[in-house]
Amino acid sequence: MADRQGRPIDANLPPGETVPYDLIELLFFAYRDFVGGPDLILAEYGFGRAHHRVLHFVLRRPGLTIAELLDILKITKQSLNRVLKELVETGFVEQRTGVQDKRQRHLHATPSGQDLALRLVRLQAKRINAALGDLAPEAAETVALYLAGLIDPAERHKVQSFLAAPR
Repeated sequence: MADRQGRPIDANLPPGETVPYDLIELLFFAYRDFVGGPDLILAEYGFGRAHHRVLHFVLRRPGLTIAELLDILKITKQSLNRVLKELVETGFVEQRTGVQDKRQRHLHATPSGQDLALRLVRLQAKRINAALGDLAPEAAETVALYLAGLIDPAERHKVQSFLAAPR
């Protein structure tokens, strides 16, 4: 591959720096196919990937607050409000007022929301399990370490704590 002047793209890199194009491109293709099945189902409802992410974490963490969800997704309140409003209006998520703090809204998946979220996660679990099935039994741990290594170092501890918290 070359730049506009016909030089190999890697010639523009500092000496000694390499780009793992194969892994980068595998990650792009893997993500495309990982979300492809769920995208088709979501489209039936007029939903997109943002709806999927919200529904996933609301299902996994019943009672999650909006502030906690914003922190997980790293999106703006404005972006979340639009998606959350659609999920609430269509009956997939409900908001409950906090017992301790009446200003807080706790999010819960409705039975319809649970059904949809589980339908989506089953597709993704099937894909992951098939890929891991072709590997040695201990490979799942290596894959998890690799994926954790892709997370911003400043966020890793928070993500690890999140994953370790009881559900």
